[in-house]
Amino acid sequence: MLSTDIGIDLGTASVLVYVKGQGTVLKEPSVVAIDKDNNDKILAVGEEARAMLGRTPGNIVAIRPMREGVISDYRITEKMLKYFIKKAVGRPLRKPRIAICVPSNVTEVERRAVENAAQQAGARQVFVIEEPIAAAIGAGIDIERACGSMIVDIGGGTTDVAVISLGGTVEKTSIKTAGDNFDEAIVRYMRKKHSILIGERSAEDLKINIGTAFPRSSSVAMDVRGRNLVTGLPKTITVTSEEMQEALHEAVTNVVEAVHMVLERTPPELASDIYDRGIVMTGGGSLLHGLDKLISQRTGIITMVAEDAVSCVAIGTGKFIEYISSGKVNSSDYQPTR
Repeated sequence: MLSTDIGIDLGTASVLVYVKGQGTVLKEPSVVAIDKDNNDKILAVGEEARAMLGRTPGNIVAIRPMREGVISDYRITEKMLKYFIKKAVGRPLRKPRIAICVPSNVTEVERRAVENAAQQAGARQVFVIEEPIAAAIGAGIDIERACGSMIVDIGGGTTDVAVISLGGTVEKTSIKTAGDNFDEAIVRYMRKKHSILIGERSAEDLKINIGTAFPRSSSVAMDVRGRNLVTGLPKTITVTSEEMQEALHEAVTNVVEAVHMVLERTPPELASDIYDRGIVMTGGGSLLHGLDKLISQRTGIITMVAEDAVSCVAIGTGKFIEYISSGKVNSSDYQPTR
């Protein structure tokens, strides 16, 4: 392989890598396991490291180097990126061009940290783009048209809401309520309501299988095991979807309010376009059962989840390099200023 163009969705919960001509070639959790007693030596990355969460001895720590969409541990992020790039494309003879996305409200310092991490991981050239733009491209929206499109991208650490027209964002907001917060809300609810402590993975399983933001047509239930906070012993209980709706109420309300706020600030002509075209949801968090119905009910606008919602940002980030190559967008707008 001579050289390749790569799009990376560097998320709080997972990293997706899109390679031009091949599609999404890698999707793994943003987790790294390190050995504290051996100069923070990296033991495992991705799925292998995620399996260690909550199950490691004292000297081995499984950490997430991304927090709320930005780098919290630069050194570990750089090594994680190197690992994923090598796993996705092997060793190309020429360094790849990499497009990498960030939440829409990151600071210039945070943006530059992402660029530097990608360069240290082996990029020839780095383009840093905002998640809503990448999500819109990945969802098949023609961002170049003089027409308003609304995108709601719910990742692991942040929810980005943006109105896009003529290749740029007209109105946008980014809130730190997303998939990870849904999990945390479930953990808190289980502790408060049932006096049971459950782990991140159990909370995520509940969210995926029976979680809901809108009343289900028929109730579903699931068994979950945790530690009884009264006796200290393991205990299994049955949890219903109604309980999950109660647990997630505050978090999903924050997302709906963010959508409402952006709509309020949107110019009338573009708001009219959005009313006609609907709201498009992307990201893993958009798959929460009934969240599209809740947004539609609260805003009065048809809301739909994009096809392959989880991969939209990665696909859009990868296709973005093609936009640059074809001259559709100015590449200098997406390289951090020095």
